[in-house]
Amino acid sequence: MRYALAVYGGPYSQQASHSALRFADALLARGHQLTTVFFYHDGVYNAASMMAPPQDEPHLRDRWLSLAENHATRLQVCVAAGLRRGMLDEREAARHGKQGHTLEAPFELTGLGQLVEATLDNDHLITFA
Repeated sequence: MRYALAVYGGPYSQQASHSALRFADALLARGHQLTTVFFYHDGVYNAASMMAPPQDEPHLRDRWLSLAENHATRLQVCVAAGLRRGMLDEREAARHGKQGHTLEAPFELTGLGQLVEATLDNDHLITFA
């Protein structure tokens, strides 16, 4: 089966991100495919390139990166929610006259249309909020 996940919760303020990662690990271990993770609302903070949690805490961004690298999962960040929260890739930072950027590949800024597309292209969309 093909899955997509929608993550609405921030990485360290709620359980949503950690639960989504555990769910992803479980479904991949059972031979399913995870094509897309869409980060929305405070979930966009999962893509923060400057994230530096203490060593005794899980580094959730690194876990998302590993998922993308090992399973070709797309990591999509809602552009409207991201810009509102200061999550800009290099192109958007330049467009808005900002000195630096806070979002790097493989995370990509996308629109809600990609969430709809993920819903249509997969067997299941599971939301973590």
